Amino acid sequence: MSLLDEKSWLDQLHRSFAGVDEVGRGPLAGPVVAGAVILDPKRPVAGLRDSKRLSARRRTELAGQIRDRARAWALGRAEVEEIDALNILRASHLAMQRAVAALTAAPEFVLVDGNLTPEFAVPALAIVGGDDRIEAISAAAIIAKVARDEEMVALAVRYPGYGLDQHKGYPTPGHLLALDRRGVSPVHRRSFAPVRRALAAGQNRHDHRQKNMGRQPLSQTGPETVR
Repeated sequence: MSLLDEKSWLDQLHRSFAGVDEVGRGPLAGPVVAGAVILDPKRPVAGLRDSKRLSARRRTELAGQIRDRARAWALGRAEVEEIDALNILRASHLAMQRAVAALTAAPEFVLVDGNLTPEFAVPALAIVGGDDRIEAISAAAIIAKVARDEEMVALAVRYPGYGLDQHKGYPTPGHLLALDRRGVSPVHRRSFAPVRRALAAGQNRHDHRQKNMGRQPLSQTGPETVR
């Protein structure tokens, strides 16, 4: 379906649709968070675009406007344990489903960024590049991104030394180095390869220490004489 067809079809729905997007599929730590937004055409939000092309300050400003002016908005999430149990794709879809289910107004249709869409109670369409083409999807991505970033800043206080407030859990060189030096925290995704490697390396170091302890030389002094 072309962008022109999409817009024509959406106009027939009188904009009673929700834009949905998720953030946090790539990080090694933290939840995946999805946003769902039904915009109000009578209260537009100017400047909506792909959240990755906006500064952190601008995203925060727009998130406030979206929450204030949208007909409805909601967030959904999947926790680290769910990501490890389900895989990141299914966990992302679960977060989207939870976001749409939490909307206070029911949409007639759902538009999802990407090429796959989970099942919803209403029809849905996946749009590649939708976060920069459909304003409601852009809005969903923005509120999800702001909420997740704020949570990662808070997690950095609870789990210092990893730089979670800086890279938000993404596999930067600094984050990988911290994993190697500090080991894996409770908020790291154990199903992700770099985290699995860090776990294995930590276990190997532990086993090596235990082995060396077993090889400590015997004491050169004899047993104490009991008098």
